[in-house]
Amino acid sequence: MGEVSKSVSPPSSPGGERVDERNVLQKHVAFFDRDKDGVVYPWETFKGFRAIGANLFLSTLSAVFINIGLSSKTRPGKFPNFLFPIEIKNIQLAKHGSDSGVYDSEGRFVSKKFEEIFKKHALTYPDALTEKELKALLKSNREPKDYSGWVAAWTEWTTLYNLCKDDNGLLKKETVKAVYDGSLFEHMEKQRASKKKK
Repeated sequence: MGEVSKSVSPPSSPGGERVDERNVLQKHVAFFDRDKDGVVYPWETFKGFRAIGANLFLSTLSAVFINIGLSSKTRPGKFPNFLFPIEIKNIQLAKHGSDSGVYDSEGRFVSKKFEEIFKKHALTYPDALTEKELKALLKSNREPKDYSGWVAAWTEWTTLYNLCKDDNGLLKKETVKAVYDGSLFEHMEKQRASKKKK
């Protein structure tokens, strides 16, 4: 009789979730988990921003506001931790309002919502956003009196635009897609590291 082949379980991250079972929002955040333990601390957020080319001021500001803003939301029912860790497995709980809806409430990618961004707002070029079009996108996504959501969305998109616009001031569709699926940050880090070697 032939042997029954045993299915091999996919590897687990130190945070407990199986690596290939993470949703895209978790993959997006996982870049900042520099020691891969499933938790992102402020100093890791800082190092992640520095790795993709952000200056000291932006990296420091991002580490402070992101971790303070998201930590308690990703740690429901737990006592506040003044090191402000973000638990990646619960990152969908920290999803803010006035966003594009490209991530659903479970942290999954919604391709229809992604395509809508460019159908509605990419009026100059079909596969890129100008700075003016980006501002129009942010304005159209605003929910009434959701001031924290407005600030969060503005910060995210403005940071992305400033770090990733091309020489013509355009934010390309492929770049936006890569930030949503979590691949952009690793690409930026590798690109920056290779430039340093030259």
